[in-house]
Amino acid sequence: MDLEPELLLQEARENVEAAQSYRRELGHRLQGLQEARRQIKESASQTRDVLKQHFNDLKGTLGKLLDERLVTLLQEVDAIEQETIKPLDDCQKLIEHGVNTAEDLVQEGEIAILGGVGEQNEKLWNFTKKASHIQLDSLPEVPLLVDVPCLSAQLDDSILNIVKDHIFKHGTVASRPPVQIEELVEKPGGIIVRWCKVDDDFTAQDYRLQFRKCTSSHFEDVYVGSETEFIVLHIDPNVDYQFRVCARGDGRQEWSPWSVPQTGHSTLVPHGMLGPALPAPGARPCSGALGVRAVETVGQPDRRDSLGVCAEKQNGYDSLQRDQAVCISTNGAVFVNGKEMTNQLPAVTSGSTVTFDIEAVTLGSTNNNEGGNFKLRVTISSNNREVVFDWLLDQSCGSLYFGCSFFYPGWKVLVF
Repeated sequence: MDLEPELLLQEARENVEAAQSYRRELGHRLQGLQEARRQIKESASQTRDVLKQHFNDLKGTLGKLLDERLVTLLQEVDAIEQETIKPLDDCQKLIEHGVNTAEDLVQEGEIAILGGVGEQNEKLWNFTKKASHIQLDSLPEVPLLVDVPCLSAQLDDSILNIVKDHIFKHGTVASRPPVQIEELVEKPGGIIVRWCKVDDDFTAQDYRLQFRKCTSSHFEDVYVGSETEFIVLHIDPNVDYQFRVCARGDGRQEWSPWSVPQTGHSTLVPHGMLGPALPAPGARPCSGALGVRAVETVGQPDRRDSLGVCAEKQNGYDSLQRDQAVCISTNGAVFVNGKEMTNQLPAVTSGSTVTFDIEAVTLGSTNNNEGGNFKLRVTISSNNREVVFDWLLDQSCGSLYFGCSFFYPGWKVLVF
């Protein structure tokens, strides 16, 4: 009888815990619904603003184009009018001159005739002589109406139907983009963004990736191409960034709607030139690994260009091809303490990945932890090929550092 209340109490506690867990899960789902509702509301509001702005701009542009076309046609009318009126003006001047000449001749003849014969014979003689010199039977040619321009405007009303059809088909509203971001992977000083198609009927030709700090209001283009992943570099550690991607269909010019923005950040501090990359060798064996990817290699190559690891930071050297360092040059040559090995790796080009695996395999004799040497087993791998060798270091070495040296701009590497 005493156990039954205990069992009931235990069952009641379990039911309370289950109810609390159920309540928490429902709360999470409510939060998810609120986020979904907010996404619909915000995207709908943004879409309305974009549509209004676009069509206002379109109306302004179309009005401007129509005004420009009207001005061109009116100038054409003015040019034709001036060009064809000028011959008529010249003909009018000629006719008016003939009219004046004829009026003067009529007046002079009437006076001569009124004088009769006899004393006025000289006036009649002068008038007759003057009239004989004027070609009274020569009339200027006046063009017929069918021979002069009759301007008119030729306007094809079918353009209204064409424009109407284009306007009615212009623009679409999409509820789901054909591509979405599927993964954000943090790297030292960068984030790998991967995306995929979510619409099987959509054939993508290119993708366009943008990013921004969450504190910024503007996205920036960071990649346009056919790949489905990209390493965004120059990422500040522990700072939230937003990423979004869209696609362009095969044979199309316009871009698809943007994907839902995804937020990510990197907690990994980027490796800098000669920054600490591996743990310091101690009294016990230690191991370390370092990877380098050549993201861009548009810079002019130089035989002194190198990627590698050094035991100490030394100033005054223009290359890692020196003592206390192991490295691979961009042409694939491997150097140990400044000496070139006979084995060679493939040249470093865009997309190449080089890894350095280092393990302390033996420790030379020491005296009170002073003096002595380390023998490190180094494996350098590049493009599915590798070289393995032993690297002897003084025990006084405090740390190992990653380093790279390029003599012309345009190189970009990612350390991971």
